[in-house]
Amino acid sequence: MQNLVRIVLVETSHGGNIGAVARAMKNMCLEELALVRPQQFLTEEVVARASGADDLLQRARLFDSLEAALADCQLVIGASARLRKVRWPQLDPRQCAQKVAAETTAGRRVALVFGRERTGLTNAELDLCHYLVHIPANPEYSSLNLAMAVQVIAYELRMAETVPQEGAREQAPVAAFEGFMEHLAEALYDIGYLDERNPEKLLRRLRRLFHRAELDAHEINILRGILNAAQGKKRRSGEGREQWLKRLKP
Repeated sequence: MQNLVRIVLVETSHGGNIGAVARAMKNMCLEELALVRPQQFLTEEVVARASGADDLLQRARLFDSLEAALADCQLVIGASARLRKVRWPQLDPRQCAQKVAAETTAGRRVALVFGRERTGLTNAELDLCHYLVHIPANPEYSSLNLAMAVQVIAYELRMAETVPQEGAREQAPVAAFEGFMEHLAEALYDIGYLDERNPEKLLRRLRRLFHRAELDAHEINILRGILNAAQGKKRRSGEGREQWLKRLKP
């Protein structure tokens, strides 16, 4: 599991939290840390809070976008402290660990994504996730700092690693899925199905549907073939089409 699980931190504002996350990861034998546009990194405080997990900090990879950090992952689980209007498939930490163990046993790469300290992940960022994991803390005081949240999930991963898991399906990588979703938006636009005033709501619900299906690469190719056939001669063109489709990209 340690070579196939990636902890991804998005726009962390406090460098000390990165060090504390590195410490939590090393406690539970996780080794891959990815940072998306951190505001501070490798300061004295970051290294001090890591408390000996300096090697993990040195290997950490920096990315300009969440999409780039997830491109080679086949399962993405985002951490969220609150429910959203559009409900994502949701796991508790133990269910999350069991899901991750099944995927990594089959050789699949998994990303666990944690958002900003104050505001968490945006809806656009959650669109890239197949599941959400929610830590069922005290509803009257549910404030967990970033390192605490990572520690809880990492502990459950460590415990799940000792339980044999059944193999999981060969789910398509994020990059392939995102290509499919862009194609789907184009096809729905071309055939006149989308409401151009508010297309995002429908597309978000379709994302949830296809995430639940856990599409593999072959299934995505089939669906894209169907989209090509549906577009046929109805493919619309012009500058307006390109501008409109830009709205639908995460």
